[in-house]
Amino acid sequence: MGEIKNEHRRRLASEGCRPRLPWAIGLPKYKNDPSAILPILETLKEDESEYVRRSVANNLNDISKDNPKVVIEIAKKWKGLDLGPETDKLIKHGCRTLLKQGDPKTIKLFGFRVPKDIQVKKFKVTKEIKMGEEIEFAFTLNTDKKKLGLLRIEYIIEFVRQNNKTGKKVFKISEGHYAETERNITKKHSFKPISTRKYYAGKHSVSVVVNGRELVKRIFVINN
Repeated sequence: MGEIKNEHRRRLASEGCRPRLPWAIGLPKYKNDPSAILPILETLKEDESEYVRRSVANNLNDISKDNPKVVIEIAKKWKGLDLGPETDKLIKHGCRTLLKQGDPKTIKLFGFRVPKDIQVKKFKVTKEIKMGEEIEFAFTLNTDKKKLGLLRIEYIIEFVRQNNKTGKKVFKISEGHYAETERNITKKHSFKPISTRKYYAGKHSVSVVVNGRELVKRIFVINN
């Protein structure tokens, strides 16, 4: 496969066997057992084209939704080979769903610690809005250590669905090494109608997540 000069054909090798094809029906066979896919991804993981490597990452992310242990083991293996920043970027992108889920093994693999020393203070959220408006929330992250350190900062919106059901979605705020002991964060989230999600009136919630751990939650209300 490495002898194929056309990057589009190399990408097709990965894209065509994705278990959860975004542009076609899924592949139940590979959802159940992705082992036949792995040699292809192994061959393409260091491809010279980012276009190809990104497909490999998306394939891994697909696999992680049905076979997380498989992807975690691949990530450990490839990171252990010290293949360089491009492959590290591929691995992390391939593990993005596991990171959003706060999977402990994945969080640890990428160097994020359990945030036992991190406190969320001064957490304020817009209490009530009308449909189509936006909430604003603000908080301070604090540590009793010398610095906040490596943090992955996210928030979760728990949406009201039809028939009083709820659904959660994780949104990333920032990620990095923070040398300070305290960091102030302000964020807005819009509830303007979009084609991919319908909003409903009622009680919703927003949570602050640090290194995969949900640390604090607040309720807000959307009115028609």
